[in-house]
Amino acid sequence: MFSFFKKKSKETPAIAPAPEAVATPATEEPTPVAEAPVVATPEAEIIEEIVTAAPLRAEQKRSWLQKLKAGLSKTSTNLTTLFVGAKIDDDLYDELESALLVSDAGVEATQFLLDALKKKVKSEKLTEAQQVKDALRALLIEMLAPLQKPMVLGRHQPLVMMIAGVNGAGKTTTIGKLAKHLQTHHQSVLLAAGDTFRAAAREQLAIWGARNDVTVIAQESGDPAAVAFDAVQSAKARNVNVVMVDTAGRLPTQLHLMEELKKIKRVIGKGMEGAPHELLLVIDGNTGQNALAQVKAFDDALQLTGLIVTKLDGTAKGGILAAIAKTRPVPVYFIGVGEQIEDLQPFNAEEFVDALLS
Repeated sequence: MFSFFKKKSKETPAIAPAPEAVATPATEEPTPVAEAPVVATPEAEIIEEIVTAAPLRAEQKRSWLQKLKAGLSKTSTNLTTLFVGAKIDDDLYDELESALLVSDAGVEATQFLLDALKKKVKSEKLTEAQQVKDALRALLIEMLAPLQKPMVLGRHQPLVMMIAGVNGAGKTTTIGKLAKHLQTHHQSVLLAAGDTFRAAAREQLAIWGARNDVTVIAQESGDPAAVAFDAVQSAKARNVNVVMVDTAGRLPTQLHLMEELKKIKRVIGKGMEGAPHELLLVIDGNTGQNALAQVKAFDDALQLTGLIVTKLDGTAKGGILAAIAKTRPVPVYFIGVGEQIEDLQPFNAEEFVDALLS
């Protein structure tokens, strides 16, 4: 189910447990923490290979597709009932337009799909409702396909991920699930509790760290950028593969907090050239057009590399991915339809559309 790239050496160094770091004072250029001795490794040729996780068992695959279909059922009902015994006329197109808008596909994506569908119906001389539905399926897959992109591992050591999102989007829980997925790809992970404002956020991340046997760099208060910097230095010293930096949840309209995100990004870059390598935004699939506004605002501020869309279970706003694809096509790495670890899976355009139109 997962297709990642990683770089593999002939010998893998042992990774010592990292101590809790004491973050430096709030400065633009925090002082590095004292580095633990690096485990020496012999020089080895670095090769690049495709690593594919063990495929989901047949029953696991069915379970995932059933959960996805159930999660999108409210959106699906609005779309699929239109084609039951329908005539191919203006009334059908009007009803389809309303259904797409209600699903939060957005005006631009909706108009594009309707124009393309009418053209396809005319050029291919489609006369049956099922044929029109199949044509819509093909158009939706074509629209969403550019969002389907695998996460690439092993490009840097460590690979630094900075993860943002508004409060309530499921950001911290998603970080815990993603850490577990990375471990299944033989990646060692270190978490940075960059939300220094809320004790609950640090505690939640600590719980996920304990559950996954992952070190968490945290402090009770202070500069989140310093915590992120310390985490990167700790990971470099211990040859950890991936650093995931949690950040405080905020609304894109809170300009002073958005500026702080930019500062965290800059300070991480001072700790490791070229980092952060992944800038991910976690969005709640239930928030529809508000989620699209978040994507635009955070992308403008941080230049996002990927999205994780959570809480698609039970939403009537599944069309939001079409709006994202048409107006701000940031890759969707993962989608989530539940609370379990296995309920977070890589985004697959064909599976998503089939669940939407089944």
